[in-house]
Amino acid sequence: MDYGVAGTALASGILFGYVLEQAGFGSPCKLTAQFRLTDWSVFKVMFTAILVAAFGILLLQTKNYFGAQGFFVPTTFLWATVTGAALIGAGFAVGGYCPGTSVVGFVSGRIDGLVFMLGMVIGIFGFAGLFDSALIHGIMTSARISEKTLPALLGVSPWVVFAGMIVLAGIGFWLARMLEGRSHGVYTAEDIVTGEDPADEPIEGGSPVRGPLGASAMPTSAH
Repeated sequence: MDYGVAGTALASGILFGYVLEQAGFGSPCKLTAQFRLTDWSVFKVMFTAILVAAFGILLLQTKNYFGAQGFFVPTTFLWATVTGAALIGAGFAVGGYCPGTSVVGFVSGRIDGLVFMLGMVIGIFGFAGLFDSALIHGIMTSARISEKTLPALLGVSPWVVFAGMIVLAGIGFWLARMLEGRSHGVYTAEDIVTGEDPADEPIEGGSPVRGPLGASAMPTSAH
């Protein structure tokens, strides 16, 4: 065992978890707000990370740092991708966590983070038990896409695809700013810790939704 690599990985994981918690990502409020299109922090963080990683990979490919064999790109099976995306998206929306943030939530003392982690483990073993079934095998191996990358599929330079990603990011960030402005802005880490909802701050022409973070407010009857 390479203790240097293991130690570096552990330190990186702890630092990553600390940053997630400080940004409020250890709370399910952030992820569920993304699905409600009221807080786009998850989209902005993830899309920025994708752009940085894509740019780095393109530079490494240009200098051929990966060597003649390149790096591994798995084969795409359309129905497996669609089914997996739908299931994991549903899990995110219902549980309010992704695999990484559930660990952060649990370490921060949130019981629902532990419940989500246990659900993941049960799901993993359940899928493994059904993996050899005809149904799973049919989903996992159907609708194979021969080309493994978008540039190969579209017949264009990888830099063209990267430019398209930048355009999409710009549109997404503009849309995020507009929708967040209509919904009283993002949940900050302070909001999550104190339990104060930005929606409680009235804005001109708006009707704020009262109630603590993560709880449904009961409507009051008019007299």
